[in-house]
Amino acid sequence: MSSQPKKFTVGDYLAERLAQIGIRHHFVVPGDYNLILLDKLQAHPQLTEIGCANELNCSMAAEGYARANGASVCVVTFSVGAISAFNGTGSAYAENLPLILVSGGPNTNDASQFHILHHTLGNSDYTYQLEMAKKITCCAVAIPRAEEAPRLIDRAIRAAILSRKPCYIEIPTNLAGATCVRPGPISAVTEPIASDRDALKAACAAAADYLDGKLKPVILVGPKLRRAGAEKELLKLAEAMGCAVAVQPAAKGMFPEAHPQYVGTFWGQVSTDAADSIVHWADALICVGTIFNDYSTVGWTAVPDIPLMAAEIDHVTYPGAHFSRVRLSEFLEGLAADVTYNNNTMLEYNRLRPDPRQVHTAAPEDALTRKEVTRQVQGILTSNSTLFVETGDSWFNGIGLTLPAGAQFEIEMQWGHIGWSIPASFGYAMHFPTRRTIVMVGDGSFQVTAQEVSQMVRYKVPITILLINNRGYTIEVEIHDGSYNKIKNWDYALLVQAFNSTDGHAKGLLANTAGELVTALREAEEHKGGPTLIECTIDQDDCSKELITWGHFVASANARPPKGRHDD
Repeated sequence: MSSQPKKFTVGDYLAERLAQIGIRHHFVVPGDYNLILLDKLQAHPQLTEIGCANELNCSMAAEGYARANGASVCVVTFSVGAISAFNGTGSAYAENLPLILVSGGPNTNDASQFHILHHTLGNSDYTYQLEMAKKITCCAVAIPRAEEAPRLIDRAIRAAILSRKPCYIEIPTNLAGATCVRPGPISAVTEPIASDRDALKAACAAAADYLDGKLKPVILVGPKLRRAGAEKELLKLAEAMGCAVAVQPAAKGMFPEAHPQYVGTFWGQVSTDAADSIVHWADALICVGTIFNDYSTVGWTAVPDIPLMAAEIDHVTYPGAHFSRVRLSEFLEGLAADVTYNNNTMLEYNRLRPDPRQVHTAAPEDALTRKEVTRQVQGILTSNSTLFVETGDSWFNGIGLTLPAGAQFEIEMQWGHIGWSIPASFGYAMHFPTRRTIVMVGDGSFQVTAQEVSQMVRYKVPITILLINNRGYTIEVEIHDGSYNKIKNWDYALLVQAFNSTDGHAKGLLANTAGELVTALREAEEHKGGPTLIECTIDQDDCSKELITWGHFVASANARPPKGRHDD
């Protein structure tokens, strides 16, 4: 007598699709609207559940996992959970990451019976969360009945993968365990949209012709390059052209820094390696996946003043032409075959190239400074390192470092949520457990998401956290100072011990001097049983000149008066 086949449910369908697109860890915070769904996800043999301290951290951990894995999922409860998770979802949208936000929802019978439910706004209209999600995702769906789950789940996931943006899926609590058909071939969800062949051919030919008329081309790399999976094709184009290659700050590490055509980070007045000099000298700027916002242009003072050729994820535009449905990787590869070699900008840059910086090494007994912390971080970076830099002076300190071949660099510059680096690095490290993940974070940022260190302890993730304690929000001080930028000091090294409780193995260390930091970093490298937090105490006024310069210009941009008004 044959046994009955196991019932297949909506929750099983979602779990199978997540596994099929390469997700192996799902980040969750339980709540009574998603518990049955969590059971279904737990039961899938290829998925590992990762619990988070709260929904903000959960969404940020999923954002970090998407950076490493290419896609991620965050599962939360209705309203009180999802609205908190919208923050990390907004980050994923701004940073072009396919995060799948899944929320449990009310029982399908409650709205029609006009029931007032907990975790809601206190009325019987439960569509508000879906409507909110539509503003911060590429596709938002709510499953009304089990029969429609396959179509809607597939639609949302496909939209996220194709657009490199987050999606939202709402599954009512009484549908997660409802019977559902099994999924069809995953290719229906993951099959990419190739370039239109005629548009691609025309774009490459026209771009090559446009560049042939220029004497001083420069390539500027932006953060969408990696999201499009086009780093190898960019390298091929750069070497075919022979020109200078600069990166935007959010694209650091996306072009090899040891490559002879690399000329530094273009960031206006706070550029590195004289990148601004060669960018401003150019007569053609090939912008590959770039983002020009108020931060990357230093308060709109560093917007390039020449016509731009913009190669985006799915289209190409330059003066007098636009080509739709042209994929970035295919365009770069095609253009590499058509362009004429022109190394004029490299010849000029070699005349401008700054001499190597002379870095002072502090004596072991010297009080710790920002420069000494940065110098020592440079010394521990290897091809197996991934460096996360938090919003604030860590941006500027990190941008000034030199990445060895193979090292990775992560920054959240478009969304710029303080505290992002702690949960994001945790999510990232769950996918890359053998890489050495290092975080540079300020004390103010750390206080926002500190709870997620407890999950690093729980899952024995050996992340090294360099917490720069200067007792305040330094980045805000440089934009606009006030008493609100001062925060309550914590004993950060001791806090880590609290997260250990009786079964954890995190280390909390304090470095007041250069020598103490040397010792602490050595301990962190050897420690594999959990995170190591090193509290680096520096003077409150010790910040980079780049942050001061940048802050002044951003403050000026923020203070622009309304156009068309004449205020007294």
